[in-house]
Amino acid sequence: QVQLVETGGGLVQAGESLSLSCAASGRGYVIAAIGWYRQAPGKQRELVAAITTGSRTRYADSVKGRFTISRDNAKNTVALQMNSLKPEDTAAYYCAARIFDEIQQISERSWDYWGQGTQVTVSS
Repeated sequence: QVQLVETGGGLVQAGESLSLSCAASGRGYVIAAIGWYRQAPGKQRELVAAITTGSRTRYADSVKGRFTISRDNAKNTVALQMNSLKPEDTAAYYCAARIFDEIQQISERSWDYWGQGTQVTVSS
């Protein structure tokens, strides 16, 4: 079983930056692609960014140019650097992982493991 633990959420003002981290652990696990989702109150969960083991990335249009996803395969961690934050970025952010190294033809159901989430609140 894989455990994903997110850290780094908090309250910031619009225009500021925040970095989230996701740490994976477990016995004998194999994960490949890792992604960040977010869910705002009353809205569907949406993919924010994803990254393969070879560091191919994918971003939601709403965060392109502002967010950067990166990973350290040796430490089994993935980071999401969020710059120029906007109030509409306010949401619970979730880390997700899957055993396949594919991030294009995927849906929310494609992910095998999920973290508990961390709250990001951006005030105007």
